[in-house]
Amino acid sequence: MQLSRPQQEERVLQQIEREVRMQEGAYKLLAACSRRDQALEVSKSLLTCNARILALLGQLQRMRRARILEREGHGKTSEDAEPCTGKVSLSDLRIPLMWKDSEYFKNKGELHRCAVFCLLQCGSDIHDTDLVMVDRTLTDICFEDAVVFDKVGPGFSLRVEFYSCCAAEDFPPAAPAPAPRRMSFLGGSLGRSSGKKIRAAFESASACGSVCPGGGTARPGHVSPPSALGPKYNLLAQTTLTIEHVREGFKTHDLTLSATDSPFWLPLFGNMCCRFVAQPLCMTQPVMRGQLKIKLEDDADRWGNFYCVLKGQTLLCYRSGEDSESEDEPLHVIPITKDTTVCTSESHPVHGLQISIRMQPDRENATYAAATQNAEDLPGWNKALQQHVYNLSQWKRCCDEVMKIEAPRSRKPKTARQGSLFHEMAISHPDRDTAAGRRLLPFSSPAVFRPGRNGQEHDE
Repeated sequence: MQLSRPQQEERVLQQIEREVRMQEGAYKLLAACSRRDQALEVSKSLLTCNARILALLGQLQRMRRARILEREGHGKTSEDAEPCTGKVSLSDLRIPLMWKDSEYFKNKGELHRCAVFCLLQCGSDIHDTDLVMVDRTLTDICFEDAVVFDKVGPGFSLRVEFYSCCAAEDFPPAAPAPAPRRMSFLGGSLGRSSGKKIRAAFESASACGSVCPGGGTARPGHVSPPSALGPKYNLLAQTTLTIEHVREGFKTHDLTLSATDSPFWLPLFGNMCCRFVAQPLCMTQPVMRGQLKIKLEDDADRWGNFYCVLKGQTLLCYRSGEDSESEDEPLHVIPITKDTTVCTSESHPVHGLQISIRMQPDRENATYAAATQNAEDLPGWNKALQQHVYNLSQWKRCCDEVMKIEAPRSRKPKTARQGSLFHEMAISHPDRDTAAGRRLLPFSSPAVFRPGRNGQEHDE
């Protein structure tokens, strides 16, 4: 059910209040952290929470501006066509590294170890990936997360940001959250109870990024608020993906590097590889279904009664509604593409007013005619067909075929790591297994372990 504008604003306010509570808890937890790995995770969560607060505040401001324009008669009308929404997924994210030969092959120089994660934002929806510890034993930074954004329009813009923090630096304990200051960004419309907390959250979140006049956020290179003196994450690289970047399969995208020489810097190659796909609702869900009379050939007397289902790039014609629910093949398939023309044509002496479905000019049997049993059903089918063609034209290549979207994996807690990655791995030997289980070789024997290429180990 479509929510009214006040209900939508109330839902956004509830989301902001929830993020405010999470922000307060993150500040308290960060102040209590005594271990580096704990502080890195909490600081990442705090950065993500602050980004969500800023994004939701921007969305609330846009919603209220749209309501004012609508009240003054300058907003969108119900007759304005809007394309359907869909899902966008980014998975199998890889970032190649470019270490010096002396660092990677000869294992020389100071061990450079950083904590890295990725922040993905599409509209006001923000996701973060798991934290990855990176040093010179790795040739790629790999994020196994599959991130899915729902209810996204074809004009989406997916911002991908990579943050890094030097994992070897000591950090001072975090200070309490900053005291709230009066802000005029939201006026007094939030109310005293929720407004005070949200204003305080805005002040602390805006320390991580500046608020743009249009309600967006612009994040500088350094993103830790001055009140949180824990681990400091910095923007390492970023890029923006749109519908033009959607492809089936594994593709490469350029990155804009934000830092080149600092403790959190990593030798990025300047590209990222990922699987970036989209799935419009018009390709996966039936748009319209019901009885239609279809003229399949040029002969005006050759009409047939079918139960039709409009879905994807086809109008499927079945013998009955039961056949459409089963696995039976349709009797006829009428192609519907972004180049299809749908309009009402002159009234037929027997079947009444018709819907003309015209294919591309270079196709044979390029014109079909459809009529309904009842004249009242014709405008609904005509509107649905026209809207469907418009959806296909707006989603472009995403409608060439149904792209597969992977379900997000559940996150599992990870054990704390210290030192270099290959020093943390226990090496098992099948020939030394005992009945009680495998016996692991101790790390104290330097002759046993030698790091190999790509971070893989081998024993001597």
